[in-house]
Amino acid sequence: MTMFLSDNILWIEAFHVIAVIAWMAGLLYLPRLFVYHTETVPGSVESERFKVMERRLLRGIMNPAMVAVWILGPLLAWITGAWEDGWLHAKFALVLILTFVHHLLGVWRKDFERDANTRTARFYRIWNEVPTLLMVAIVILVVVKPF
Repeated sequence: MTMFLSDNILWIEAFHVIAVIAWMAGLLYLPRLFVYHTETVPGSVESERFKVMERRLLRGIMNPAMVAVWILGPLLAWITGAWEDGWLHAKFALVLILTFVHHLLGVWRKDFERDANTRTARFYRIWNEVPTLLMVAIVILVVVKPF
């Protein structure tokens, strides 16, 4: 099994990067949808359309992509023996925070679904930047490997 995985490391890495891109796209887009959703009247046609878009984005793209990231990332670390590297420990911590943000977005989506959102568009604009900052730090860790 290990030989099979080692022989296919580039495929595993490619699918990991694809999953990261899909996950990040959702993490960047969902809070932006929330910004626009706050500007609608609860129960309106527009509000209901945003609910569908948000649910499909989270369940159809973000959740599967996050699961793939969590399967393929540790698999790559195991195959390459990177478990001992300090940069990977830092990256892992940041991905945990990114996962927490993902779950927060899921909780907030449910607030919109119940027409119970109490947060402002400004709140979601600020949270829209959090995944970006985490992504920048993660990419620097992966590419530069500073420690």
